[in-house]
Amino acid sequence: MELARATNRSVRLRNRSALLTKLFLDAPLTRQDLVRSTGLSQPAVSNVVADLIDEGVVAEAGAAESDGGRPSMLLRVAPRYAFVIGVDVGETRVRVELFDFAMSLLASIEYPLDPARTEPAVVAGHVLAGIEAVTGQARVATADVLGVGIGVSGVVEQGVEAVVHAQALGWDRVPLERLIGAGTDLPLHIDNGAKTLGQAEMWFGAGRGARHAVFALVGSGVGAAVVTNGVTYRGASSSAGEWGHTTLVYGGRACRCGARGCLEAYVGAEAIIDRYREARRGRQVPGVDEESQLSALVAAADSSATARRVLDDTAGYLGAGVANLINLFNPERVVLGGWAAMVLGDLLPAVREAAGRQALRQPYEQASIELCRLGVDAVALGAATLPIARFLTEGGVRR
Repeated sequence: MELARATNRSVRLRNRSALLTKLFLDAPLTRQDLVRSTGLSQPAVSNVVADLIDEGVVAEAGAAESDGGRPSMLLRVAPRYAFVIGVDVGETRVRVELFDFAMSLLASIEYPLDPARTEPAVVAGHVLAGIEAVTGQARVATADVLGVGIGVSGVVEQGVEAVVHAQALGWDRVPLERLIGAGTDLPLHIDNGAKTLGQAEMWFGAGRGARHAVFALVGSGVGAAVVTNGVTYRGASSSAGEWGHTTLVYGGRACRCGARGCLEAYVGAEAIIDRYREARRGRQVPGVDEESQLSALVAAADSSATARRVLDDTAGYLGAGVANLINLFNPERVVLGGWAAMVLGDLLPAVREAAGRQALRQPYEQASIELCRLGVDAVALGAATLPIARFLTEGGVRR
């Protein structure tokens, strides 16, 4: 009897999870849409939907268009059921954003970081200050926040508490979850920033509909998220996707990780600016930070042969890196994201051409190479989906 009850609870949670996930990603939908798309019976859908409406998780969103007869009601997740916070811990700033349950942005704040001084305690302090700031701006009680997702550079070792290894930042086994958790009782979910960008694009952007894709993050540093059969590939200890530290030129330029010839040493924003400075015979690149300096390089390319050559080389290097992804993973799509990729967006045709020269013909012809659709907020948006993904997996039961 006890086993039967446990089995029934398990089935019901699985049904709740399937229906909630479908509504979260594809709403508005009718009950009949849910029957067709999930394979659940009409009574099962009706019972679960009734429970979710009673709990305030799901709401009716008007009537669907009808050719006659009684119109069906559309359903969606209730935007004010709960709130989530997404954090992008970049190398030049910490961005904290608050979203409602329908992923509408309600409040945002940024804290600049000195790339030479990214102490974990400083980052944790910015995250905590940001949580307080965005909930205050939107007048949202912390009790109504489902959780905080945080995307960071480096390898995130998952365990009882998430630990971050980021050689480029000088972080070695940094207990980031413990540092932030000391200042908040909100549930914390920490992952690599490229992986959170990939999740955002899979759910809402350029990855929708793909089963096999690679999402490349190009910012100050470089990383990637590999999705196969709809699931992010993590490897033995969640370090899969460190694309920026694959070797592009053996014995080449020094990389911040300590190796030489890494892809990041050629196409990361800091590296591109360094190459431009060298091409200018040591003269400083105009701008007060990496973003303004990279923008200055792009603007100068219209009138400067030196700037044009640096960008052409960058497209070639990036194309070679993309070709490696295509040859290794055979994706349907390669999506380029991150703030530097957005600044360099006009290079996309040249990147495609360079990738075509380096990749094997058959997998290259099957793959599309495109820019991300969610812009510079993709990492924070994807981080905010981490507590929601847990909530959906657990059948909409708040812990």
